[in-house]
Amino acid sequence: MGFINPMVYVIFFYWYPIKGNRALFMIIAFLLGFIIDIFSDTMALNALASLTIAYARPVLMRFCFGVNYEFQNFSFKNTTNIQRVTLLALMVLIHHLIFFSLEILSIAHILLILKKVFATGIVTLILCTLFSSLFSPKSE
Repeated sequence: MGFINPMVYVIFFYWYPIKGNRALFMIIAFLLGFIIDIFSDTMALNALASLTIAYARPVLMRFCFGVNYEFQNFSFKNTTNIQRVTLLALMVLIHHLIFFSLEILSIAHILLILKKVFATGIVTLILCTLFSSLFSPKSE
């Protein structure tokens, strides 16, 4: 419809290894957003939103998974589907809020910002959840 443009690349922040190098993660997040900005001509909006999600990921994981996230043997296999979808939804919501707020850059258009965030966010969340369930390793 020309209004909804799902940003499925947000699933990268969900799939990145938990105990991976944080500095490398931040650099990769910036480069991912910057490359998407180059091809979509969005003036570094994706880079900023991606960098923010990469920076906030440990806080979001601690919020969704509690103290279990701090342990060395933590795995997504040991969590519930609700916790995983909540993490993904929070990442999508924060990413889209930052992206569309900076794209429109006017508090007078708050309803337009919220409409875009929720319309695009719901489609993005559905697609990311589908991809996550399709490409996740099967538990035996």
